[in-house]
Amino acid sequence: MSLIIRLKRTGKKNQPYYKIVVNEIRSKRNGKSLKEIGYFNPSFNPPVLKVNRQEFEKWIKLGAKLSSGLKKIITI
Repeated sequence: MSLIIRLKRTGKKNQPYYKIVVNEIRSKRNGKSLKEIGYFNPSFNPPVLKVNRQEFEKWIKLGAKLSSGLKKIITI
């Protein structure tokens, strides 16, 4: 089972809000996710990023990879 940590878009039109979730690679962006580990809100200045660090590190150790969009936001 290949895992990926990616952004799941929610929110209203022109007001995006993203949840940081763990999914299988083959699942859809907004499909059912295994675990929600944080959120990202780019609407504020500066943008708000909240991640459960313990959960994030646990999934990385289990072999989950970061999506390209999430790599731009998170610095490890």
